[in-house]
Amino acid sequence: MDPEVAARIEALDLQFNKFGIDPYGIDKNDLIRFVSAFAWLYRYYFKVEVYGLDNVPSRGRALLIGNHSGGVAIDGAMVMGSMLLDAEPPRLPHAMIDKFIHEFPGASQLMSRTGQFTGNPDQAERLLNAERLILVFPEGARGTAKLAKDADSLVGFGTGFMRLALETKSPIVPFGFVGGGDALPTVANLKRLGRLFGVPYIPVTKWGLLIPKPTRFQLLYGKPMFFEGTGHESDELVCAMVDQVKVRIADLIRQGRSLREKKISEEDLVL
Repeated sequence: MDPEVAARIEALDLQFNKFGIDPYGIDKNDLIRFVSAFAWLYRYYFKVEVYGLDNVPSRGRALLIGNHSGGVAIDGAMVMGSMLLDAEPPRLPHAMIDKFIHEFPGASQLMSRTGQFTGNPDQAERLLNAERLILVFPEGARGTAKLAKDADSLVGFGTGFMRLALETKSPIVPFGFVGGGDALPTVANLKRLGRLFGVPYIPVTKWGLLIPKPTRFQLLYGKPMFFEGTGHESDELVCAMVDQVKVRIADLIRQGRSLREKKISEEDLVL
């Protein structure tokens, strides 16, 4: 285990019992082992440039809402890394993951013991009411299915995250992630083959293998967005709110792309 990682996990605002288990089934020792193994990838294999980290509340409930790209959920892993390894104090985001993840041997146990769960609104509401941090990709599997040429575009957003934010009076922290399409450039998605394995698709990369190459990523967190309502508003009104978040994420992606191409500097960012 990495001693620094162990210290950061100990610093999490979680109520671990004497066995190292929190009320939601997170296992402190499993979390330390997992993050210790992942830390090398985050710090050295990938180069993650994080901006606006202080826009994420250091305490209390919030939803992290951003774009998907890169064939598989590389972006989700980088968000987790930024919050656990860079944020002060560290925080554990609870990602709402797709059900097909549980088709992979051992995935269910790993996900639950590290605080990740399938997209269950009731569970998400309980976690937000417990002042936790929730990570949601409103594009879902459609987002990771983008081809490399479209990696920095946005597809349709679901509206569930907005109703959840309204019902729980939670701020939304938008983020933009850039570089997923370069790490794992998808040229096609095999949907029929994917169905045989219980997944939406199997990505095909330029080099055939699902192994991301070392890549520099840009991850930009915007200022929290607050919306008023009960969560029972009309679809039209909720969609209008979702569009505001989508526009903000698109702007963060644009700025991340400009940073990547060295068209702007960090001082030019408007987060």
